[in-house]
Parts: sequence; C-alpha cells; structure tokens
Amino acid sequence: MEEKVVLVTPNDEVLGLMEKIQAHKNGLLHRAFSVFLFNNEGKMLLQQRSSNKYHSPDQWTNACCSHPRENETYLDAAMRRVNEELGINCQLEDKFHFIYKADVGQGLWEHELDHVFIGEYNGEYRLNPDEVSAIRFVTLEELDHEVAQQPEMFTEWFKIILKEYRDRL
Repeated sequence: MEEKVVLVTPNDEVLGLMEKIQAHKNGLLHRAFSVFLFNNEGKMLLQQRSSNKYHSPDQWTNACCSHPRENETYLDAAMRRVNEELGINCQLEDKFHFIYKADVGQGLWEHELDHVFIGEYNGEYRLNPDEVSAIRFVTLEELDHEVAQQPEMFTEWFKIILKEYRDRL
C-alpha cells in the first residue's frame, strides 16, 4: 500500500494528498508529528532508526515521528505510531506546533507542520524491527553534549525539534 501524506498550507489548510516519498523529494509542506517520551526519572527516550529506513537509517532520534493519515487527528496518529513502532500505549499531550524544513540527504527534504507531543512511560517495550533498531534513555544534559560532540549520529529533524523544545521550556 502506497503511503500518502497530507499536504497543507502554513495555516494547516488541506491542499491534498501525495505519496510520501514524492512529497519528500519535492520538499512540500505536509502534516507531521513528533513524540518525546520521558521516564519517571525525567530521562528522554531515544530510538535508533532501523537500518532498513529509506532515509536517515541507524541515526538516533526522538521516541517517534511520522505523519497523520487523511482524516486522522494528530493525536490519534501519534498514539497509533507509538504503538506500531514501540509497542506501547500511553497518554500524550500536544505541547506546540511549528514549521521546519530539513535536508535529510539523498535529495530528500522534511518540510513539515509538526505537532510535538509529550508523554511519560515506564513500562515494557515491543520494538518493531522494521522501524526501530534500539532504544535508550538520556538526560537532556547528556543529549545536549552528545548532539554537540557527534551531530551526525542524530536525525536532522530531531536536532531542529529538540532546539525548538528547549527554547519553549
């Protein structure tokens, strides 16, 4: 099944649908979400993207990122993908949204109206190997140090979203 993204204006007005890879090749603005999960110690969950991903394989990123389907809310999409990728269910809170554009290599762009969700989870995980190779928890201070020392180890969008998140704390 061909995966499509919802193309939008900067005001989130729907323009139509486009196949995901084509939208990324064309750098067209589309709906997206990002999930930041923390444990009860305040450490952030990072996921390492599967080596099978068509862009940014093996890089570390936030708990989950993806795109709502047509007629799916941002929250419903975020909860669906957290379950599909990490095998969990948890409460999520929509913290903010913003627009960014990032070159992810291979002629592909992430140009997204991104809703950022925050949640807490302390249970077991069931990782989907097609999506996630590994997970780990870090403090925000450890993460800032790692990103500064080895930025190539992290996805381009995560670095942008993390800065936006830190600016809004």
